[in-house]
Amino acid sequence: EVQLVESGGGLAQPGGSLRLSCAASGFSFSDYAMTWVRQAPGKGLEWVPTVYTIGTASYALSVKGRFTISRDNARNTVYLDMTGLKPEDTAVYYCNLVAGPFNYWGQGTQVTVSH
Repeated sequence: EVQLVESGGGLAQPGGSLRLSCAASGFSFSDYAMTWVRQAPGKGLEWVPTVYTIGTASYALSVKGRFTISRDNARNTVYLDMTGLKPEDTAVYYCNLVAGPFNYWGQGTQVTVSH
């Protein structure tokens, strides 16, 4: 059974930093790209970044230069290092795996950026 468990969310001040983690199990982690997706209050899902199997990554323009996605295949974990946080980064952040026709999600972790 595929499981994705996010952690590391919380409250940060504008300009601050947070690190999110997603612990994965139930599949061959190193064989799949992993993605972070967020949902701000009252808005739809927004793709944030994806890290590919070889470690390269793509970023949404809204976070490029501020967020860094990485993976540790030995720990079956994907990370999202967020710096220069803005109030508009406030959202629930989800870890996402697409494996063929299947789409898996974690339970999400809340990130709130506020004074």
